[in-house]
Amino acid sequence: MKETHDFSAGKRGAVIPSPGKTRITIHIDNDVLEAFREKAAVQGKGYQTLINEALRQAIDSNAGAVTLDDLRRVIREELDAA
Repeated sequence: MKETHDFSAGKRGAVIPSPGKTRITIHIDNDVLEAFREKAAVQGKGYQTLINEALRQAIDSNAGAVTLDDLRRVIREELDAA
């Protein structure tokens, strides 16, 4: 290893950019953050990864909502089967 290193052309910031991700600042309640950190430690994942997964589940849960048409179809099927 060299005794001295030349950092005159060095730049501050992230070494490796994360494509598809955006750095933000967010305020989360302390108890919520601590719960994610504890869960992350048990699962061997990062707490930010778990928060991201929880947010994805919240988005996707709306896609599986039962519509009025679905409910009517199921009721008709059940009435026909009776």
